Amino acid sequence: MKDTKADLILHPVRFRILGLLVGGRRMSALEMVEALPDIPQATLYRHLNKLYKGGVLIVADERQVRGTVEKIYALPDKQAVLSAADLAHADRDDNLRYFMTFVASLVDDYGRYLQQPSFDLEADGVGYRQVPLYLTDEEFAEFAQALRPVIREAMTKSPESGRRRRLFTTIIIPEPQASDSEGKE
Repeated sequence: MKDTKADLILHPVRFRILGLLVGGRRMSALEMVEALPDIPQATLYRHLNKLYKGGVLIVADERQVRGTVEKIYALPDKQAVLSAADLAHADRDDNLRYFMTFVASLVDDYGRYLQQPSFDLEADGVGYRQVPLYLTDEEFAEFAQALRPVIREAMTKSPESGRRRRLFTTIIIPEPQASDSEGKE
C-alpha cells in the first residue's frame, strides 16, 4: 500500500527531518545527521529517501564534495503542510493516529530537552499551557490571521550565533458542537 502524504509526514523521524527544513532552509544529508545526532545515520538516510521519493522533499541543489555529488534538500512550496485535501479521505481512526503521532513527537522533543545535563524552564522560555478562547468562527479566523505574520517573521530567522532553535507548536481543538437535541427539554 502506498503511503499517504500524512503517513509520510507524520512519522517521528521524518517529522524531525522536515522540521529542519521549515522556513526555506536547505540542508545536505550530512548536515541533517549532524543536526539530529540521536538518529542513526542509516535510519536518517532511509527516511530521507522515503520523503524524497514521496515528493515531500526535493533536491534543491547539488555540490561537488571530494569527488562526489552532495545533494541539498529542501521543501517544495507547501509540501510539508497537510491540507484539507490531504486529509479528506482520513477516517476517525486515521485522524486520531496522525494526531497521536504528532503529540508523541512533542513528547519526544520535550524528553530530549530534559536530557540536557542542566536546564532552566523559565530562562529557556519553555512553557505549555491550555487556555479556552470563546470566539465566533469569524473572530477565530481574525485571531489566526493576526498570528500568521508574527510566526512567519520568526521563521525567517536563520541559525547563527546567539540564536537557539525553539519549537513553537500550536494545537487548536474546538469544543464539539452541541447536537440540536442538547439543551432542549
